[in-house]
Amino acid sequence: MHNKVVFKVAQTLQAIHIPTLRFNFRGVGHSTGTYDEGRGEMEDVRFALEFLSRRYPGLPVVLAGFSFGAYVGLRVAAADDRVQAMIGLGVPARMFEGETLQGSHKPKLLIHGTEDELAPYDLTAKWFERVPAPKSMVAVQGADHFFRDHLGEVEAIIIGFVQTL
Repeated sequence: MHNKVVFKVAQTLQAIHIPTLRFNFRGVGHSTGTYDEGRGEMEDVRFALEFLSRRYPGLPVVLAGFSFGAYVGLRVAAADDRVQAMIGLGVPARMFEGETLQGSHKPKLLIHGTEDELAPYDLTAKWFERVPAPKSMVAVQGADHFFRDHLGEVEAIIIGFVQTL
C-alpha cells in the first residue's frame, strides 16, 4: 500500500478526479487475517469495491493493481459489473496458471517494465496475447518491477488510458 508504484498510481488517478482507495490485503501491515493465496484477497477487493460504490454512487470504477494486487484485482475486475476498466502494473502472469480473463470485454491496460526481475516481461507479454480485447500493453523500456526512475512514464500512460474511456 505504501510502495512508490501504488502511491503514484493513486496520486495520478486522484489528479484526474478519480477517487482512489489504497488498502492492505489480509495479513499485510496492520490488517487482520492471514494470506490466502489470492482467494481471500479477492474478497478484500470486493469489499473495497463495495465501500467505493457506496461512498461514490454512480461513478465509474477503474480498478488498478500492482504485482500481486494486479493478479487479484484483475480477476475480480473482469467479473464485477461495477468495474468499467482495469489497469495492471508488474502483472505476475505465472500466477494466473492459464487463466486469461476470458469473458471480460472491459478495457484493460497492462504496464510492464522490460527489465522486471520478479515478473519477467516475456512471460507477461505471452500471457497477454490470450487476454480478450479491448486491451493494450505498454512496455516501459529499462524499467524494473518497481518502475524505478520511470514513474513519470507510468503516470503519463495511465492518464492517456483513462482519457480514452
